Amino acid sequence: MSTSTAFDIIVIGAGPAGQKAAIQGAKAGKRVALIERERGIGGSCVYRGTIPSKTLRESALQLDRLKSAGAAFDFSLKPDIQIATLLSRLEDVISAHDTFMSRQLRRNGISLLHGRAGFLDAHTIEMLTVDGGRQSLTADAIILATGSRPRNPENIPVDHEHILDSDSLLSMIYLPRSLTIIGGGVIGCEYASIFALLGTQVTLIDRASSPLQFMDHELVTHFVKLFEQQGGRYLGGQQILEVRWDGAAHVVTTLKDNPPVKSEKLLVALGRQANIEDLNLSAAGLTATEKGTVSVNQFCQTDVPHIYAVGDMVGAPALASKAMEQGRRAARHALNLPVGDAASTIPLGIYTIPEMASIGLDEEAARERYRNPLIGRAKFEEVARAQISGAGQGLLKMVADPSGEQLLGVQIVGDSATELVHVGQSALQQGANIEFFIDNIFNFPTYAETYRIAALDILGQAAKRKTAEAA
Repeated sequence: MSTSTAFDIIVIGAGPAGQKAAIQGAKAGKRVALIERERGIGGSCVYRGTIPSKTLRESALQLDRLKSAGAAFDFSLKPDIQIATLLSRLEDVISAHDTFMSRQLRRNGISLLHGRAGFLDAHTIEMLTVDGGRQSLTADAIILATGSRPRNPENIPVDHEHILDSDSLLSMIYLPRSLTIIGGGVIGCEYASIFALLGTQVTLIDRASSPLQFMDHELVTHFVKLFEQQGGRYLGGQQILEVRWDGAAHVVTTLKDNPPVKSEKLLVALGRQANIEDLNLSAAGLTATEKGTVSVNQFCQTDVPHIYAVGDMVGAPALASKAMEQGRRAARHALNLPVGDAASTIPLGIYTIPEMASIGLDEEAARERYRNPLIGRAKFEEVARAQISGAGQGLLKMVADPSGEQLLGVQIVGDSATELVHVGQSALQQGANIEFFIDNIFNFPTYAETYRIAALDILGQAAKRKTAEAA
């Protein structure tokens, strides 16, 4: 083995979390090494997760717009259309992203190394290079950002041909006529709504009574209603007894209390597991939790103070935005720089069709903390922008304290929800009150007008409450 190379910070994993950690360290004037085992940078987010799924989603939305213009176009999908046709832009999207990130790393003087990394001791990393060589690196601070992969239970035989996970789903050659999805989390719901919009007969199965248990129940109910209007089917409260390929044409899912579900393909979307096996954590004095993640504090610091862990490997939710903030936060804390409080207002965005987003307290959480919070609602059908876009089936909820003065949270389901939520995020960060949304002027026609409608709803309820209390 060659002599060790010293750095100030070593980051393992070049996904969203690792990139932000490395760039933050470099901008602070530190010598940073970023180790990535894959050829490209960006992790699963770019090559197998966020970017591919959102590209397919955009294709589905574009096709739906053409269908909606039925009076002007005679449009339908070709039978047995290839998935690659729907992802024709994906290679260009990935190439552009890789080029941008590579330039950013070079511009900041970050040493990008390719290889498989693991601990020799708490300050030393051994990297096995692609040509079989070994390199030793040391650093004062080490940030782990190795990401995750699909979690496939032992009782479901994923073969990546008929029974797939989220990494292999888009390797299908043809758009399936029918698809069963096991798991009502983010990945399952996103793909369920995408394929349903593309005309596939989708059955979404979960053991919970409703999907997306961590989201506002009213929003989820709205999503399920629209999903079923697209021809999808949600089976909640189910126990799966067996999943098997029948050797001919179908994957058969046997349920305890329902008839078997048959489909051409099946997607297993039962969460993700951290990529920690190759890290040799014990050599650094670290152990994984029972769930196979790495335990950290609010600064993403592990039990070994100079070692940090960020992104999917510390647990749910597996969101790129959360991972990026954790990477930035970990690097700043390692360098004794102020970390700020942005982590308290990270928005949650889910790219289902329609989109869902949340920031701050939802209705249930507000009722647990306050006796009688006020909830303002604005239906998208009330604003001209939604009518113009043909996307009137949406809802914005604004959560306020019992006086109707303090903003506590915002939840949205509908077109552009993941963009629209940032208005609420900014307001929460600035400590804005409810009248802030009434006093400000929004462009017309825009979805942002829903904020004023919801705020007026809250003020109206507050006035009625004061009148009733005074009576």
